[in-house]
Amino acid sequence: MQIHWHDVSIPIHEQTTVWPGDAPIRVNPERRIAEGASCNTSSISLPTHTGTHCDAPWHFEDDGKPLHAVDFQRFFGEATVLDLRGRDRIHADDLGPAPLPKRLLLKTDNADHPVNGPFNTRFVAVAPDAAQRIVDAGVTLLGVDYLSVAPYKDSGPTHHILLEHEVFVVEGLVLADVPAGTYPFTVLPMPLYGLDGAPCRAFVGLPV
Repeated sequence: MQIHWHDVSIPIHEQTTVWPGDAPIRVNPERRIAEGASCNTSSISLPTHTGTHCDAPWHFEDDGKPLHAVDFQRFFGEATVLDLRGRDRIHADDLGPAPLPKRLLLKTDNADHPVNGPFNTRFVAVAPDAAQRIVDAGVTLLGVDYLSVAPYKDSGPTHHILLEHEVFVVEGLVLADVPAGTYPFTVLPMPLYGLDGAPCRAFVGLPV
């Protein structure tokens, strides 16, 4: 079967939506050909949880693995997209009675929110009971379509359940054009050493 790799990453620039209280994204020109330099170079400053990004266990567990210690084999393979639109919050029963796949992506009403729109405090998130169901099912990677897997201002319980069991969490996926189904999925975090997470580039392989 032929596939077309579909980029499901949020573009990063100075207007990219960031989590309230996080430092803004800064892109600083260092050298410019137009100003007589031999090449164009820039420096950037951004939070580790910018745009499409991942959470390493250390993000919420002080004895958890930092990003460089996460098994990178889980970055590659098939993932199942569940269409859970129409729900204000994802609970265990919403995940259905069937066994869950090892790699799971949740498409919700967040998909209708503009990628770079104002921060939406009412985004659809994963409730603790759903997080426990995901852990019990042996899911190793969970992807969601907003900047956090957990509810705004109540992020601890869901994050702790997932990260203490080393579920690799990918947040900020752009799934509006991805229908429910099982597809090749690749997520590539920046190879940052000793950190709590990193921006990612992520792709879904859709059939041609």
